[in-house]
Amino acid sequence: MNRTKAIIIDAFWQLLEEKPYNKITVKDIVDRCHLNRNTFYYHFHDIPELLEDSIKSELDYIIQTYCNPGSPIDCLTPLVQNTLRRKKSTLHIYRSVQREVFLRYLDQLVLHIVTKYIETVTVGLTLPPEDKTLLIRFYKCALVGVYLDWLDSGLNYDLEKSAIRITELLSGSGKQAILKATESINNKH
Repeated sequence: MNRTKAIIIDAFWQLLEEKPYNKITVKDIVDRCHLNRNTFYYHFHDIPELLEDSIKSELDYIIQTYCNPGSPIDCLTPLVQNTLRRKKSTLHIYRSVQREVFLRYLDQLVLHIVTKYIETVTVGLTLPPEDKTLLIRFYKCALVGVYLDWLDSGLNYDLEKSAIRITELLSGSGKQAILKATESINNKH
């Protein structure tokens, strides 16, 4: 990423820690960066584009750096830690008119995590494609739902601890679902 663009993005996140998204102006950003408006507009059409680019870059980084197919928790932990590091910023975006951008990229991130995980644990198994899709969709919705519940609570509970505990409580249920799916295809033959 180019240095100036990174400075603009960093200033934007700093401002988001201080005030709601809808209160941030291009002037605020360029004043913080000690740049002129033309420099901002060279890199971004407007603040919504800056937001979308920032969120996409952050989530792409999490995917590339942390999302090994070992466990969805291994991928969610960096997301939770990043959210806690930028607590006010995340809540400002989540509660803003740009919430849909945030939700779209969150959905893509979690879909990626769950898909990689399901593909890894089902290597060598014959699953009906519709069952595989159903399992991916179910776990994606569950993880996104838990994350959104955490945001709705104002980040007022330990999501990492809760995620680890729910994983322990549901241990084996995913494996059981996969085995049932493979049994159903084997019974057809």
